[in-house]
Amino acid sequence: QVQLVESGGGLVQAGGSVRLSCAASGRTFVAAAMGWFRRAPGKEREFVAAMTSSGTNTYYADSVKGRFTISRDNAKNTVYLQMNSLKPEDTAIYYCAAHPFAVSGRYYYTEKDYDYWGQGTQVTVSS
Repeated sequence: QVQLVESGGGLVQAGGSVRLSCAASGRTFVAAAMGWFRRAPGKEREFVAAMTSSGTNTYYADSVKGRFTISRDNAKNTVYLQMNSLKPEDTAIYYCAAHPFAVSGRYYYTEKDYDYWGQGTQVTVSS
């Protein structure tokens, strides 16, 4: 069992930066591939970023590539999403997700591949 709690959301101006954190409970975190998704108002939840269990490999949605960075600290059981050069269209609820006992070197970018989800944290980017 993995429990995920996101934090760090809030209101930010366009062009600004925010760092989201996702604290995980459970000993399976170190073997879990992690991901971030978001749901904008009136839209379906979409993939944002993913990382392998080791943190070696990452993958990003085209819409955030070059602006967002996913990272993890296995000693703290925490995954981060650094969001720079924010745009109003980045406004959404952001969710972290975990795929425990992931295949080494594998990341996942579809919702169905993730077994555990956080409750989400709101990020609002004003123009």
